Amino acid sequence: MSHSFLVKTCFAISCVFLIAGTAAAQEKDPKRAMKLVWQDEFDGESLDYCKWGIEENAFGGGNQELQIYTDRKENVRVENGNLVLEARRDNAGLSGTVREYSSGRVRTKNRGDWKYGRVEVRAKLPTGAGIWPAIWMLSTENHYGGWAASGEIDIVELKGSEPDTIHGTLHYGKPWPENASSGKPFKLASGTFSDDFHTFAIDWSPGKIQWFVDGEHYQTQTEWSSSGGTFPAPFDQEFHLVLNIAVGGHWVGPPDDSTNFPAQMLVDYVRVYQ
Repeated sequence: MSHSFLVKTCFAISCVFLIAGTAAAQEKDPKRAMKLVWQDEFDGESLDYCKWGIEENAFGGGNQELQIYTDRKENVRVENGNLVLEARRDNAGLSGTVREYSSGRVRTKNRGDWKYGRVEVRAKLPTGAGIWPAIWMLSTENHYGGWAASGEIDIVELKGSEPDTIHGTLHYGKPWPENASSGKPFKLASGTFSDDFHTFAIDWSPGKIQWFVDGEHYQTQTEWSSSGGTFPAPFDQEFHLVLNIAVGGHWVGPPDDSTNFPAQMLVDYVRVYQ
């Protein structure tokens, strides 16, 4: 057997193992196969309005929520390297309307809109009865019709009365009230999501969405529908990111005497890979 044959054979075998190893590594860590295309590390002194818009809403955000969303620094600010969204019990007013609770909600619409990729957010979530923090995505163009025919991707929602459990959910199907949803919870082995920062992520590809907490994969969805189009509609269009804290609403119920205000969501970073 010639030396050159041995070299070629070893090289071929090495390439096979290298390719297999690379594929396995990429499956374990999908970011290795992707490029960072959008990020905010919140290292400045104020919100970057090239990346975010602050939503103002005098009547809450639907779902029978109790808060008013404002652009005040009391509710939305950048501080100590974090985006701070803060829910308060302060009878704030907007557009002639006063509500008992105020809060913050920001979005990347028309500043950051993506079709497929990995969205990763490191955040510390508030807890307590009636507190509803959420990191989620909405269709930018509503190509398939009104909610939820154009879809919603909930990367993480937390019911404040269940501080150790988060939910990852898809909303789709027909426009409300004939919409559908599917999802799965994730429960910490110990502690709560307000004790420390955790990294929440989705990997979104054609016909498949996966959810992760601190790198642990806990859910994959491959089945959904839209009355406005064929599969993989509605999750084949550009979506933007929304971060907010709601107060009250039909899913979480109202605050009670045990709820501490102000309640803060601290966001260390947002990164998008494609």
